[in-house]
Amino acid sequence: MTTSPASATDADVHPDAPGPRVPAPALVLLAIASVQCGAAIATTLFPYAGATGTVLMRLGFSALMLLVALRPRFWTWPRESIVAAVTLGLTLGAMNLTFYLAIRTVPLGVAVTLEFLGPLMVTLVQTRRWRDLAWALLATAGVALLGLSGGDTAPVSGMAWALAAGGFWAIYILASARVGRLVPGTDGLAVALAVAALLVLPFGASGVAGVLDRPAVLLGGVAVAILSSLLPYSLELAALRHLPTRVFGILMSLEPAGGALAGLLIVGQLLAPTEVLALVLVSVASAGATLGRRQRAETAAPTDHAVPRPEPEDGADRVTG
Repeated sequence: MTTSPASATDADVHPDAPGPRVPAPALVLLAIASVQCGAAIATTLFPYAGATGTVLMRLGFSALMLLVALRPRFWTWPRESIVAAVTLGLTLGAMNLTFYLAIRTVPLGVAVTLEFLGPLMVTLVQTRRWRDLAWALLATAGVALLGLSGGDTAPVSGMAWALAAGGFWAIYILASARVGRLVPGTDGLAVALAVAALLVLPFGASGVAGVLDRPAVLLGGVAVAILSSLLPYSLELAALRHLPTRVFGILMSLEPAGGALAGLLIVGQLLAPTEVLALVLVSVASAGATLGRRQRAETAAPTDHAVPRPEPEDGADRVTG
């Protein structure tokens, strides 16, 4: 899942600013690796804390670290901002919970591929071009391949959880954009993470209670929180200062491949040939849809010296999978 700050657009890129020591595309790739390694490490905690306990540790530790660092004064916010942050948090909690329930039984690469359909659909529903319909059909073909493979390594129930996570991710994109408009900085994210942790608390409390005497498992939960939320957010924020969102979106299409590679290297998950093909189809569809949308935005941009208006916010914070 991903962490591109929702308010970032091509208009926010500062080409004259000093570049990062690490090239911006490399920062995005490092963020992808961080997220997917965090998810893979999370699966190793399932035997001890369960999927729900692990997601509670991830959200809880992430929220705690951000709340301590930022100390958001949310009680002074307008009611509209509070409602937006709470809505974001509820969506975030549901998204992470369903994704972790998916990767209990589904290989990470397959789960990320299915979940990726959420943001892909958000991009595609905003267009009526036949070319974009082709990308949608390509993504549908990838999902159909996973279904017709007979659950070689991915049971239907697990795939259903991954698709549900993708649906929540689509809603999260819209909610994240709204919070980005109403709440300055990352204070909204900190509050949303706290709300998400509270939502998951009834499901994961028993799992966390069972590992309170296991410091290694708790440290694993902290590592998952850092790798899956805090580190990729920082990396992508730095990258987006120097990288057009068109390029960023195409690079993010490597998420399913990153999930498959992390699953293979960390937990030894092998994908069937049909699952690899499905992964490729969805990734190509995502890259094509992203490139097509950015090209249309550039074509519609003013050709005189007027100040360009930023595109609608369509990013997604990667406080997800």
